[in-house]
Amino acid sequence: MSAAKKIQPLADRVVVRALEEAEQMRGGLYIPDTAKEKPQEGEIVAVGPGKPNDDGGRVPMEVAEGDRVLYGKYSGTEVTVDGDEYLILRESDILAKVN
Repeated sequence: MSAAKKIQPLADRVVVRALEEAEQMRGGLYIPDTAKEKPQEGEIVAVGPGKPNDDGGRVPMEVAEGDRVLYGKYSGTEVTVDGDEYLILRESDILAKVN
């Protein structure tokens, strides 16, 4: 079982695996990992059931597993499961889907 399948988000939360950008050297200088900007694009690996509404039902999610999305730079909570890093964020923190 993959680490992503071990995480089941609740309500309107999603689990995202950040997509790493290709490493670039600027002016011949190596940029250490600590100085790099965090990626803002990722792939959804798990989706919660949706936010509860006043009628006792749930508002359906607009995203699904496998969608590539853009999210805010400081959104969500970073977690590590079995050595893999993920980001758990609310659906409202997702800015757009990437087609």
